Amino acid sequence: MNSNDRTEIEIGGIRLPQADWEVPPASVQALVAALLNTITQQQEQLGQLSKQLAVMSEQVSHLEEQVRQTSQNSSRPPSSEGFGKASRPQRKAGKRGRGGQPGHRGQSRDLYPIEACTEVIDHVPTVCRECGVPLTGEDSAPYRHQIVELPPIAPIVIEHRLHQLACEHCGSLTRSALPEGVTCRGYGERLSALVALLSGGYRQSHRQVKTLLAALANIQISTGSINRLRQEMSVALDTPVEQALAYVQHGEMLHSDETSFCQGNGDGANADGKRAWIWVLVTPLVSVFAVWLSRSQTVAKTLIGETYDGIIVSDRYSSYGWIPVRQRQVCWAHLKRDFTRIAERSGVSKAIGEGLLEQEKQLFRLWYQVRDGTLTREAFRQAVHPIRAAVKQGLQDGTSYDIEPQEKTPLAKTVRTCRQLLAIEPALWTFVEVAGVEPTNNAAERALRPAVIWRRTSFGSQSQAGSEFVARLLTVVTSLQAQQRDVLEFLTQAIHAARLGQEPPSILPQTSVEDETPLAA
Repeated sequence: MNSNDRTEIEIGGIRLPQADWEVPPASVQALVAALLNTITQQQEQLGQLSKQLAVMSEQVSHLEEQVRQTSQNSSRPPSSEGFGKASRPQRKAGKRGRGGQPGHRGQSRDLYPIEACTEVIDHVPTVCRECGVPLTGEDSAPYRHQIVELPPIAPIVIEHRLHQLACEHCGSLTRSALPEGVTCRGYGERLSALVALLSGGYRQSHRQVKTLLAALANIQISTGSINRLRQEMSVALDTPVEQALAYVQHGEMLHSDETSFCQGNGDGANADGKRAWIWVLVTPLVSVFAVWLSRSQTVAKTLIGETYDGIIVSDRYSSYGWIPVRQRQVCWAHLKRDFTRIAERSGVSKAIGEGLLEQEKQLFRLWYQVRDGTLTREAFRQAVHPIRAAVKQGLQDGTSYDIEPQEKTPLAKTVRTCRQLLAIEPALWTFVEVAGVEPTNNAAERALRPAVIWRRTSFGSQSQAGSEFVARLLTVVTSLQAQQRDVLEFLTQAIHAARLGQEPPSILPQTSVEDETPLAA
């Protein structure tokens, strides 16, 4: 047969020349159809595998980013990184040795005033140390060397004897009652205040307080009595803490933050086993703590007050989303972590993050000059204009990419972060325009550290009453320390007023009548 005379047959939509071999055309058509069907199935499987690979790649990228999280690119505390892991690059060792450098003004411990000395012993030389000639005269300014010692501490025990007498007329027995102000608990006001301070301000456990009192003052007290004294103090501090909350709600500026806390169900108030959160509102002289079983906007509105018209410094957590942007200052320490996390990604995210970090570095170089008094605020405002424009442009560049709603790729995370920051962009710069506003929320984070240590050492509280004690003691200790007031004396006055039914002392700053300036006790 001439090759030009070959005819074509159609199999599976494909026209093929009919072969010279003796195979029935129907069999060939069935074979090719089966092969085409197999190819189609394999193509479908390949498409499914490609989709699975894309999903798995997103998951791997997400997990890798989680593994790389540190205190420098996330909200993780440095303590979560373990021992021996430096969260930031170590600086090279300098040429200077440890300790004070040449020309450094030394410091020594302060001496007590002469009237506070229990005993003064004069040591006067009698002969010259060189030639042995007797010495006369007086030293008007002798060298003073003081030794501070603790006296043996013995408890003051006052015994009240309640006599009982029988009536000669009716035979009834009558026993005298404790006078007003004498507690039936058996522990005085100062000891009760010390128990509260040790277990609250210094975060000692019940058994540690018991051991310390026995070793230091030979006072025997049970852990049950310690718990009852704690609760009595908590009730005594209810009104002062409420006054403190009202005070911060009317301030011109406050810092707000929250961290997780553990609250058991010892009293049935946490039957669902919810995670608790300890909140803090910080002003220069008064800080208020509160423990809630929620981290919602409702709690933030309750604590801060929906009508609050001052400026709030916080992170950009959603609980603060109800606050008008003009009243917010977003913490730049958190922003730096966001920018660092973006810069540690690949591709365009890396370029965007590195650009934002460079602007952050320039901003704080200027801010440190303002803080040190070497740059005027007006000059600072002018210098920040190009920085703000560059940051906004970087965020806009980060939002210029299309992503799927549920996409979890590194680029998608960058886009979402940039969108969220652009929505509150004015809140990044409030500290530039308003004097007295800090660019970071470090004040609130520092205030929360004792609460974090409390949580890690005692695993939180076992009841709602225990959480109230924690919050109230932290409120009192933090506020009074900021005002340089005696915490133990305040707690003693508070328990004294509670036992006599009198008005409790105030946590609020004490002011003079003349100039209304805060006074330290």
